[in-house]
Amino acid sequence: MEIGILSTSGGKQLATLTVDPNSTLKELKTQIHHLKSHLYPDRQEFRQEPRGKGLDESKTVAALGLKNHSKLYLKDLGPQVAWKTVFLTEYAGPLFVYVWIHQRPWLFYGEGAANQPMTQVAHIAAYCWVIHYTKRILETLFVHRFSHATMPVRNLFRNCAYYWIFAAYVAYHVNHPLYTAPCQMQSYIALGFWTICELGNFSIHWALRNLRPPGSKERRIPRPTKDPLTFMFNLVSCPNYTYEVGGWVAFTIMTQCLPAGLFAFAGFYQMAVWAIGKHRAYKKDFKDYPRGRKAIIPFVF
Repeated sequence: MEIGILSTSGGKQLATLTVDPNSTLKELKTQIHHLKSHLYPDRQEFRQEPRGKGLDESKTVAALGLKNHSKLYLKDLGPQVAWKTVFLTEYAGPLFVYVWIHQRPWLFYGEGAANQPMTQVAHIAAYCWVIHYTKRILETLFVHRFSHATMPVRNLFRNCAYYWIFAAYVAYHVNHPLYTAPCQMQSYIALGFWTICELGNFSIHWALRNLRPPGSKERRIPRPTKDPLTFMFNLVSCPNYTYEVGGWVAFTIMTQCLPAGLFAFAGFYQMAVWAIGKHRAYKKDFKDYPRGRKAIIPFVF
């Protein structure tokens, strides 16, 4: 049977493929790649309508109800980059930027600033920052399993700008010679809360890793494990975001630094958007999904 492939932009005919009813969309992507070398599989997204939802590449032609001379629409997602590359670049940047500014280079503070005394809180904040982003890098390498292999390369520049610029903004103020730290009690309590949130975030990531078999895109309902820090699954759909936000709120309280608070708020806004989307997807995909769970903030939303 023959399937016509049209562009989502203008409906231009791109190709006519000869396929078997049991052929998967992944196999169709390979055929397209052979015809148009710049359209490698990760760059393609099939749709049944020009503005419709992207189709699962594991679906077969027959499962989609396609018949001889049916049409599929192909969206060019643009140049792609591996998710792992994106994460490593995102996280390595803030790590090195913060450590560099922590040395008080003359470029930021002028000559002699490096010789002035630095508060204990500024040193603790630097250790926390390094631990956090080192954890993220190690999780990217050894823990995370990505449901999608790539993302548009344009997102790499946007994401790096967000992380790198905020890292410089926060580091500049916390390490400034004129920075005034809060009382030790406040900083130590916040440090304790930050530690719990970092451990909790890792616990959730590890639980999610074990939820999905290697090399699969299978979705299951995440539930608490024997690790007590995973109990947050009883309350929210995305406890990794809950712990992440909690960690940055603790960092803000520990340093009493406005730029850190802005970074925490910006991160919370984006993670709340992601969490609400995932929460809705869970409820749609699983009829027995726990009703009491919220998206990111327990008992709120």
